Amino acid sequence: MSLVLATDDTGGPEIFASIQGEGPSMGVPVAFMRLSRCNLACVWCDTAYTWHFEGDNRPHRSGEFFDRKANQVTLEEAEVAERILALGQNRLVITGGEPLLQAAALAKLLDLLPDISVEVETNGTTKATTALDIRIDQFNVSPKLAHSGNPVDLALIPERLDTYATDPRAFFKFVIAEPSDVDEVLALHERYRFRPGHVFLMPEGTDSDTLRTREKWLADLCLEHGFRMSDRLHIHLFGDTRGT
Repeated sequence: MSLVLATDDTGGPEIFASIQGEGPSMGVPVAFMRLSRCNLACVWCDTAYTWHFEGDNRPHRSGEFFDRKANQVTLEEAEVAERILALGQNRLVITGGEPLLQAAALAKLLDLLPDISVEVETNGTTKATTALDIRIDQFNVSPKLAHSGNPVDLALIPERLDTYATDPRAFFKFVIAEPSDVDEVLALHERYRFRPGHVFLMPEGTDSDTLRTREKWLADLCLEHGFRMSDRLHIHLFGDTRGT
């Protein structure tokens, strides 16, 4: 068994140390591992190189297609564990793509990392296996709203959202491009009764100017509805780049 990872700008696996830029752990120093492949296709996705490969006709606003061989690397779990440990961090963020598509291999990897705490970023359409679930300390669940371009029956699966909504480890992070997007969040909140303090609104954007402009009106909406707001610190610090 092995893991399929995204690549950094050198063609190596996208495993790196940085600060968490989003959500409840924003500002915490962590090790990151980005896996390849996704079961959804967000038109504004800022990691389209993990899924928008040549031959994939799902839309993306850039219109760019990526060569699969150049943007994927397959490694054994032992080598991945060695690379993560070499970063010297005590918390690991597993992101993608959709990382839970590789749940069995992830469980094997984490067996090799018994002393590290684990944060998983997921779109909320799938779930961890039992062997993986017992090792996860935090889920950052990002259900996709209509402006993502995903069909609702694929993006918002009631059984999955019901499970995450009742899990105290799960935090919900909604990408917001327009003020009206918050209406969808309110409808989902009414349906699933997310835990107080576990809902974040985050502006969509891959540059600081766009994020700051949207945060000005997003802050008011957070105040009005009692949601938390997430910035995207890595964009301000490093721009829209891999391995950061």
